[in-house]
Amino acid sequence: MTIAHLSDLHFGRIAHDAIVEVLMHEVNAADVDLVAISGDLTQRARPEEFAPAAALIDRFEAPVLVVPGNHDVYPWWHPIARLRRPLARYRRYITPDLTPRFEQNGVAVLGINTAHPHTVKGGRIDATDLDAIRSYFAATAPDAFNVLVIHHHLTKIRALGRHDIARRAQEALDTATEAGVDLILCGHLHISHIEPVEIIPGEQRLVIASAGTATSSRGRKSNRSTNFYNLIEIEAEAFQVEERRYRPQEKQFAVESTTTFDRSLSSRVLHERAPES
Repeated sequence: MTIAHLSDLHFGRIAHDAIVEVLMHEVNAADVDLVAISGDLTQRARPEEFAPAAALIDRFEAPVLVVPGNHDVYPWWHPIARLRRPLARYRRYITPDLTPRFEQNGVAVLGINTAHPHTVKGGRIDATDLDAIRSYFAATAPDAFNVLVIHHHLTKIRALGRHDIARRAQEALDTATEAGVDLILCGHLHISHIEPVEIIPGEQRLVIASAGTATSSRGRKSNRSTNFYNLIEIEAEAFQVEERRYRPQEKQFAVESTTTFDRSLSSRVLHERAPES
Protein backbone atom coordinates (compact mmCIF):
# COMPACT_ATOMS: atom_id res chain seq x y z
CA MET A 1 0.00 0.00 0.00
CA THR A 2 1.39 3.38 -0.99
CA ILE A 3 0.05 6.74 0.22
CA ALA A 4 1.05 10.18 -1.04
CA HIS A 5 0.60 12.60 1.87
CA LEU A 6 0.17 16.23 0.84
CA SER A 7 -0.64 19.18 3.07
CA ASP A 8 -1.00 22.97 3.08
CA LEU A 9 -1.32 23.51 -0.66
CA HIS A 10 -2.45 27.11 -0.07
CA PHE A 11 -3.75 27.92 -3.53
CA GLY A 12 -3.50 31.70 -3.67
CA ARG A 13 0.13 31.57 -2.48
CA ILE A 14 1.72 29.08 -4.86
CA ALA A 15 5.53 29.13 -4.66
CA HIS A 16 6.62 28.22 -8.20
CA ASP A 17 4.89 28.29 -11.58
CA ALA A 18 5.57 24.63 -12.33
CA ILE A 19 5.21 23.07 -8.90
CA VAL A 20 1.54 22.07 -9.06
CA GLU A 21 1.99 20.32 -12.41
CA VAL A 22 5.17 18.62 -11.23
CA LEU A 23 3.48 17.38 -8.06
CA MET A 24 0.48 16.02 -9.95
CA HIS A 25 2.58 14.19 -12.54
CA GLU A 26 4.96 12.77 -9.93
CA VAL A 27 2.19 11.44 -7.69
CA ASN A 28 0.43 9.85 -10.65
CA ALA A 29 3.69 8.32 -11.90
CA ALA A 30 4.29 6.78 -8.45
CA ASP A 31 1.13 4.70 -8.91
CA VAL A 32 -0.02 5.39 -5.36
CA ASP A 33 -3.08 3.71 -3.88
CA LEU A 34 -4.31 6.82 -2.07
CA VAL A 35 -3.64 10.56 -1.98
CA ALA A 36 -4.22 11.93 1.54
CA ILE A 37 -4.45 15.73 1.83
CA SER A 38 -4.34 17.07 5.38
CA GLY A 39 -5.91 20.49 4.97
CA ASP A 40 -5.32 24.12 4.01
CA LEU A 41 -6.06 23.73 0.34
CA THR A 42 -6.52 27.52 0.06
CA GLN A 43 -5.03 30.71 1.45
CA ARG A 44 -8.26 32.65 2.11
CA ALA A 45 -11.08 30.21 1.25
CA ARG A 46 -11.89 32.15 -1.92
CA PRO A 47 -13.71 30.52 -4.87
CA GLU A 48 -10.77 31.34 -7.17
CA GLU A 49 -8.54 29.34 -4.79
CA PHE A 50 -10.86 26.40 -4.24
CA ALA A 51 -11.42 25.94 -7.98
CA PRO A 52 -7.79 25.07 -8.88
CA ALA A 53 -7.52 22.94 -5.72
CA ALA A 54 -10.55 20.95 -6.87
CA ALA A 55 -9.06 20.70 -10.37
CA LEU A 56 -5.84 19.26 -8.94
CA ILE A 57 -7.77 16.67 -6.93
CA ASP A 58 -9.66 15.64 -10.07
CA ARG A 59 -6.39 15.07 -11.93
CA PHE A 60 -5.02 12.58 -9.42
CA GLU A 61 -5.49 9.07 -10.73
CA ALA A 62 -5.71 7.47 -7.27
CA PRO A 63 -8.58 7.98 -4.82
CA VAL A 64 -8.21 11.14 -2.74
CA LEU A 65 -9.02 11.46 0.96
CA VAL A 66 -9.04 15.09 2.06
CA VAL A 67 -9.82 17.07 5.21
CA PRO A 68 -10.07 20.86 5.62
CA GLY A 69 -7.66 23.16 7.41
CA ASN A 70 -8.16 26.45 9.23
CA HIS A 71 -7.48 28.43 6.02
CA ASP A 72 -10.39 26.64 4.34
CA VAL A 73 -12.85 28.28 6.77
CA TYR A 74 -14.37 31.65 5.86
CA PRO A 75 -11.95 34.36 7.13
CA TRP A 76 -12.79 36.71 10.00
CA TRP A 77 -13.83 39.57 7.69
CA HIS A 78 -16.85 37.44 6.75
CA PRO A 79 -18.05 36.96 10.38
CA ILE A 80 -21.60 35.82 9.65
CA ALA A 81 -20.56 33.28 7.03
CA ARG A 82 -17.68 32.12 9.25
CA LEU A 83 -19.97 31.39 12.18
CA ARG A 84 -23.02 30.08 10.36
CA ARG A 85 -21.51 28.13 7.45
CA PRO A 86 -17.75 28.07 7.99
CA LEU A 87 -16.93 25.35 5.45
CA ALA A 88 -19.62 26.09 2.87
CA ARG A 89 -17.14 26.73 0.06
CA TYR A 90 -15.03 23.72 1.01
CA ARG A 91 -18.15 21.55 0.93
CA ARG A 92 -19.21 22.96 -2.43
CA TYR A 93 -15.86 22.79 -4.24
CA ILE A 94 -14.10 19.87 -2.52
CA THR A 95 -16.44 17.50 -0.65
CA PRO A 96 -19.32 17.58 1.83
CA ASP A 97 -17.78 14.61 3.66
CA LEU A 98 -15.90 15.77 6.77
CA THR A 99 -15.11 12.24 8.01
CA PRO A 100 -13.80 10.55 4.84
CA ARG A 101 -12.80 6.88 5.01
CA PHE A 102 -10.71 4.53 2.91
CA GLU A 103 -9.84 0.88 3.34
CA GLN A 104 -7.73 -1.37 1.12
CA ASN A 105 -5.16 -4.15 1.41
CA GLY A 106 -5.22 -4.22 5.21
CA VAL A 107 -4.83 -0.44 5.56
CA ALA A 108 -7.66 1.64 7.09
CA VAL A 109 -7.63 5.44 6.80
CA LEU A 110 -9.94 7.92 8.53
CA GLY A 111 -9.98 11.70 8.17
CA ILE A 112 -11.52 14.06 10.72
CA ASN A 113 -12.09 17.81 10.63
CA THR A 114 -10.22 19.97 13.15
CA ALA A 115 -10.98 23.33 11.45
CA HIS A 116 -13.58 25.38 13.31
CA PRO A 117 -14.83 28.99 13.15
CA HIS A 118 -14.34 29.75 16.86
CA THR A 119 -10.55 29.45 16.74
CA VAL A 120 -8.21 31.81 14.89
CA LYS A 121 -5.70 29.33 13.51
CA GLY A 122 -5.79 26.56 16.06
CA GLY A 123 -8.00 23.52 15.74
CA ARG A 124 -10.63 21.76 17.82
CA ILE A 125 -11.73 18.16 18.26
CA ASP A 126 -15.43 17.55 18.90
CA ALA A 127 -17.04 14.64 20.71
CA THR A 128 -18.42 13.44 17.39
CA ASP A 129 -14.87 13.23 16.05
CA LEU A 130 -13.78 11.12 19.02
CA ASP A 131 -16.75 8.84 18.42
CA ALA A 132 -15.83 8.55 14.74
CA ILE A 133 -12.27 7.49 15.65
CA ARG A 134 -13.54 4.85 18.09
CA SER A 135 -16.24 3.40 15.86
CA TYR A 136 -14.28 3.32 12.62
CA PHE A 137 -11.13 1.67 13.90
CA ALA A 138 -13.10 -0.70 16.14
CA ALA A 139 -14.51 -2.22 12.96
CA THR A 140 -11.16 -2.78 11.26
CA ALA A 141 -9.29 -6.08 11.31
CA PRO A 142 -7.04 -6.73 14.34
CA ASP A 143 -3.93 -6.69 12.14
CA ALA A 144 -4.96 -3.67 10.07
CA PHE A 145 -2.60 -0.72 9.73
CA ASN A 146 -4.64 2.26 10.97
CA VAL A 147 -4.04 5.80 9.73
CA LEU A 148 -5.64 9.01 11.01
CA VAL A 149 -5.58 12.13 8.80
CA ILE A 150 -6.07 15.54 10.45
CA HIS A 151 -4.86 19.09 9.87
CA HIS A 152 -3.74 20.21 13.32
CA HIS A 153 -1.31 18.52 15.69
CA LEU A 154 -2.45 16.47 18.68
CA THR A 155 0.75 16.80 20.70
CA LYS A 156 3.64 19.22 21.00
CA ILE A 157 6.82 18.08 19.30
CA ARG A 158 9.97 19.64 20.67
CA ALA A 159 11.85 19.48 17.38
CA LEU A 160 9.27 21.80 15.81
CA GLY A 161 9.70 24.56 18.38
CA ARG A 162 6.76 26.38 19.93
CA HIS A 163 3.51 25.52 18.19
CA ASP A 164 -0.21 25.22 18.84
CA ILE A 165 -2.17 22.00 19.16
CA ALA A 166 -5.88 21.41 18.72
CA ARG A 167 -8.28 21.88 21.60
CA ARG A 168 -9.03 18.53 23.25
CA ALA A 169 -5.87 17.25 21.58
CA GLN A 170 -4.92 14.99 24.48
CA GLU A 171 -8.36 13.34 24.44
CA ALA A 172 -8.02 12.76 20.72
CA LEU A 173 -4.51 11.36 21.08
CA ASP A 174 -5.66 9.02 23.86
CA THR A 175 -8.64 7.95 21.77
CA ALA A 176 -6.47 7.32 18.72
CA THR A 177 -4.04 5.28 20.79
CA GLU A 178 -6.81 3.19 22.35
CA ALA A 179 -8.30 2.66 18.88
CA GLY A 180 -5.02 1.24 17.60
CA VAL A 181 -3.93 4.08 15.30
CA ASP A 182 -0.43 3.43 13.95
CA LEU A 183 0.21 6.61 11.98
CA ILE A 184 -1.11 10.18 12.14
CA LEU A 185 -0.80 12.34 9.03
CA CYS A 186 -1.05 16.07 9.68
CA GLY A 187 0.27 19.45 8.54
CA HIS A 188 -0.52 23.03 9.62
CA LEU A 189 3.01 23.96 10.72
CA HIS A 190 4.58 23.95 7.22
CA ILE A 191 7.52 21.91 8.49
CA SER A 192 8.31 18.39 7.31
CA HIS A 193 9.04 16.17 10.30
CA ILE A 194 8.61 12.49 11.18
CA GLU A 195 8.58 11.48 14.83
CA PRO A 196 7.56 8.40 16.83
CA VAL A 197 5.61 9.26 19.97
CA GLU A 198 5.81 6.97 22.98
CA ILE A 199 2.41 6.51 24.59
CA ILE A 200 3.11 3.66 27.02
CA PRO A 201 6.87 3.27 27.53
CA GLY A 202 8.09 0.08 25.92
CA GLU A 203 4.62 -1.02 24.86
CA GLN A 204 2.50 1.27 22.73
CA ARG A 205 3.64 3.94 20.33
CA LEU A 206 2.55 5.68 17.16
CA VAL A 207 4.23 7.75 14.47
CA ILE A 208 3.37 11.32 13.54
CA ALA A 209 4.16 12.45 10.01
CA SER A 210 3.89 16.22 9.73
CA ALA A 211 4.08 17.28 6.09
CA GLY A 212 5.56 20.56 4.97
CA THR A 213 3.70 22.82 2.58
CA ALA A 214 3.47 20.94 -0.70
CA THR A 215 3.11 23.88 -3.08
CA SER A 216 3.03 27.26 -1.31
CA SER A 217 5.55 29.98 -0.50
CA ARG A 218 4.73 29.73 3.21
CA GLY A 219 7.39 27.33 4.49
CA ARG A 220 8.50 28.08 8.05
CA LYS A 221 11.57 27.87 10.27
CA SER A 222 13.94 25.18 8.97
CA ASN A 223 11.66 24.68 5.95
CA ARG A 224 11.45 28.33 4.99
CA SER A 225 11.15 28.71 1.19
CA THR A 226 10.96 24.94 0.72
CA ASN A 227 8.23 22.51 -0.28
CA PHE A 228 7.73 18.93 0.84
CA TYR A 229 5.35 16.03 0.62
CA ASN A 230 5.53 12.48 2.02
CA LEU A 231 5.46 9.16 0.23
CA ILE A 232 4.49 6.32 2.57
CA GLU A 233 5.05 2.62 1.81
CA ILE A 234 3.25 0.13 4.07
CA GLU A 235 4.26 -3.52 4.07
CA ALA A 236 3.46 -6.49 6.28
CA GLU A 237 6.36 -6.11 8.71
CA ALA A 238 7.38 -2.46 8.36
CA PHE A 239 6.48 0.90 6.88
CA GLN A 240 8.58 3.79 5.67
CA VAL A 241 8.01 7.52 5.29
CA GLU A 242 9.94 9.21 2.52
CA GLU A 243 10.17 12.99 2.73
CA ARG A 244 10.39 14.50 -0.76
CA ARG A 245 11.68 18.04 -1.25
CA TYR A 246 11.10 20.27 -4.28
CA ARG A 247 14.13 21.47 -6.23
CA PRO A 248 13.05 24.56 -8.18
CA GLN A 249 16.05 24.63 -10.51
CA GLU A 250 15.43 21.07 -11.60
CA LYS A 251 11.63 21.33 -11.42
CA GLN A 252 11.28 18.06 -9.59
CA PHE A 253 10.89 16.59 -6.12
CA ALA A 254 13.74 14.50 -4.73
CA VAL A 255 14.19 12.29 -1.68
CA GLU A 256 15.30 14.30 1.36
CA SER A 257 15.25 11.42 3.85
CA THR A 258 13.62 8.04 4.45
CA THR A 259 12.68 6.60 7.84
CA THR A 260 11.60 3.00 8.27
CA PHE A 261 9.60 1.70 11.25
CA ASP A 262 8.92 -1.79 12.57
CA ARG A 263 5.17 -2.38 12.56
CA SER A 264 5.35 -4.56 15.66
CA LEU A 265 6.44 -1.48 17.63
CA SER A 266 5.69 1.54 15.48
CA SER A 267 8.19 3.94 16.99
CA ARG A 268 11.16 1.58 16.74
CA VAL A 269 13.22 3.09 13.95
CA LEU A 270 14.76 0.32 11.90
CA HIS A 271 16.87 2.74 9.94
CA GLU A 272 16.94 6.32 8.77
CA ARG A 273 18.85 7.42 5.74
CA ALA A 274 19.39 10.46 3.58
CA PRO A 275 19.95 10.07 -0.14
CA GLU A 276 23.46 9.87 -1.49
CA SER A 277 24.82 13.23 -2.58
